[in-house]
Amino acid sequence: MHIVALLLVGLVALAHVGFLVLEMFLWEKPLGLKVFRQSPESAARSAVLAKNQGLYNGFLAAGLLWGAWTVASGGGSAIATFFLGCVAIAGIYGAITVSRGIFFVQAVPALFALAAVWIAG
Repeated sequence: MHIVALLLVGLVALAHVGFLVLEMFLWEKPLGLKVFRQSPESAARSAVLAKNQGLYNGFLAAGLLWGAWTVASGGGSAIATFFLGCVAIAGIYGAITVSRGIFFVQAVPALFALAAVWIAG
């Protein structure tokens, strides 16, 4: 179960690296416009905010990787638990305020990873 927990934490971290790339570098590009269902005008107005949001996703990814490293090295699961909790809460909040789909893309994987980390103990 230890390997499953590490893989799931790694996948959540990878997703947040993907969010960073989308928000910081592809926000106004065709892929970013499609993913976030925006017009070029709307994307241009919100690009600075998106870059800031992408940076925060990068911090989450870094924290998740740090947490995975501490779990893998026998240092405990507190860091992974903290960052997975942050991701889950952000996903729940996003589902309530923006789109229900965010719950399934962000919160559900974090909750599965969190359960796996706790079970791996």
